[in-house]
Amino acid sequence: MFKAILWDNDGVLVETEHLYFQATQQVLGSVGIELSQEQYIELFLVQGRGAWHLAEEHGVAPSDIDRLRQERNALYAVFLGQAPRLVAGITRTLDELHGKYVMGVVTSSRKDHFDVIHRSSGLLKYFDFVLTASDFSRVKPDPDPYLRAVERSGVAPQACVAIEDSERGLVSATRAGVRCIVVPTALTRRSTFVGALRILGSVSEIPTAL
Repeated sequence: MFKAILWDNDGVLVETEHLYFQATQQVLGSVGIELSQEQYIELFLVQGRGAWHLAEEHGVAPSDIDRLRQERNALYAVFLGQAPRLVAGITRTLDELHGKYVMGVVTSSRKDHFDVIHRSSGLLKYFDFVLTASDFSRVKPDPDPYLRAVERSGVAPQACVAIEDSERGLVSATRAGVRCIVVPTALTRRSTFVGALRILGSVSEIPTAL
């Protein structure tokens, strides 16, 4: 029986992944590098590697890569600030689960971006804790995020379940000994989710699945 639910953020609670893709694609395009959606899915959502090595391969200097990274982060923040983008059905789902489980958010997102996303989302009241990229030494697909989340939850790994939308998130959770339910998004629905406990069509199915 599960006692804790560990939620990914982007793609599970809020629809933001396409904005990160657009910001990264736009900034790389400014130096003549084309980033396709297929490349983005593989590099970011499967490998968790990012795309700055593409700039290195094109001869972009390290100082310019730092500048591009800052431009991408700033542009993404602008996109995020335009409006909260809740995943359909997430508020009702969290309402149903709140108080029945320990619940935390486990995301590889920067804290400043996370704060912008949830400035007016109304979702943070449902969670006992939040872990962002600054809270662990290595991000997903490394197990560090979920190892840290299990520790914060005070619940044994086998009594925790992760809710993810990507392969890198699934790998991160399972490497930490946490079973994982996957709810694919438009960007990840063609991925393979080997080792997932369940693959669901929407977050609204989570209470019944548990």
